[in-house]
Amino acid sequence: MAVNRYTKMAYANADEMTFGRAKFPVKAGLGLEIGAGYTIPELNYAPRPQAGVSKEALVKEYERITKDAMGRIVQIGAPCVVLETEHVQQMSNNPDWGAAVAHAQKTIMEEYHEEYGVKCALRHTIGDIREDRDYLALRGNKNDVMLEAFEKCAVQGADLLSIESMGGKEVFDYAIIRDDIAGVLFGIGVLGTSDMEFVWQNIASIAKKTGRVAAGDTDCAQANTAMFIAGGLLDKNLAHTTAIVARCISAARTLAAYESGATGPGKDCGYENTIVKSIAGVPITQEGKSSTCAHSDVMGNLTMQCCDMWSNESVEYHGEFGGTTVQVWVESLAYDCSLMNTALKTGNEKILRDLFTLSDKYRDPQGYVLAYDNAYRVGEAIAKNGNDTYLRSKAAAEECCKILDEGIKGGKLSLTKFEINALNAIKKDLAALPTEKAKFVEECMAKYKAEVPVFKTENYVL
Repeated sequence: MAVNRYTKMAYANADEMTFGRAKFPVKAGLGLEIGAGYTIPELNYAPRPQAGVSKEALVKEYERITKDAMGRIVQIGAPCVVLETEHVQQMSNNPDWGAAVAHAQKTIMEEYHEEYGVKCALRHTIGDIREDRDYLALRGNKNDVMLEAFEKCAVQGADLLSIESMGGKEVFDYAIIRDDIAGVLFGIGVLGTSDMEFVWQNIASIAKKTGRVAAGDTDCAQANTAMFIAGGLLDKNLAHTTAIVARCISAARTLAAYESGATGPGKDCGYENTIVKSIAGVPITQEGKSSTCAHSDVMGNLTMQCCDMWSNESVEYHGEFGGTTVQVWVESLAYDCSLMNTALKTGNEKILRDLFTLSDKYRDPQGYVLAYDNAYRVGEAIAKNGNDTYLRSKAAAEECCKILDEGIKGGKLSLTKFEINALNAIKKDLAALPTEKAKFVEECMAKYKAEVPVFKTENYVL
């Protein structure tokens, strides 16, 4: 499939964007239309480790998970749900395992749809198993097994096909702990984008062949790594300004999935998705306050601002006082969506959107830039340079810095000396970068091939 670059915005302005509505809704599964005027809870879960001892044990675990989740949805009167199964490694390395799980889950979901009218869909996120010991092995046998897992799961009932791809991570990991912004940009914006195009053209072909949906990706491997290292307001392992610059660069990378045939909904842990939605108009899943079962962040309400599906990130299946974890968390997600859907029905969605945004916007530089008005500006910078994967990534980083500078000077954003020093260093480093992709790639290939032993250039076509 061809790669079609985005060079203009899907929305005329930031205020057009809201939760529950996307420019290009996606029909999927059993009666669902995502981004078509209502939000949908998307439950994410993980089996207990002991369930992975055999295919049979794993299938039974997912049957329990699916029955518990669907049963709770019916009990509270929620109209719709998406279940996301993020593969444990056994399910992707052994495609028949993943396919058996998909078949078992979809059979149960069909029963609940037929008996209770629950609109639902099943997302399978195949594991990026393309590695060989200490090295990424993005092309070759492992890629073939991964694609086999995609196709077999699609045939057996997975409606939405996703992955959290790893391309560029070997350089990014080296660069981020050294505050090397050129390496971050190369790892995410250039190497990561190149791999995304390779992966997603293949996934889109499988989706077309099987009648399923090529959904979307996330820069979990890189931008989320930066966010987690940055941590909370007391942590100083990595500046939060560095983390949000990495996040803005990641939007240019995540966008590549949609340029290569994906249609959305985007993956939950892509905190860059508001930026992506502003450019591509695709529906997106987001996570925040309802993903505290998996991790903390500093923008738990803000991320609801433009979501079309609302997720809990992931939770291990076990018992809680209120039921099993999947029952507890799907209920929480469903009530969040009920509030958003009521706002949509009563014409109050922009009021609620702005309350979500303002409750976190000034807490941290990450939330400040990802607030939908500023996210739209980053999107504009990417689209303006849309045909050049390096320049659009660089432009996203530069616009991020500009937004932060304006917030500081305008008295709206208060940052510590640690954060301001990091921001100033990033601006200086960005200003020193080449203005042409060929020169940047040449310099980076030489530098990181020499400095990063696990960087194998044959993984990428640049």
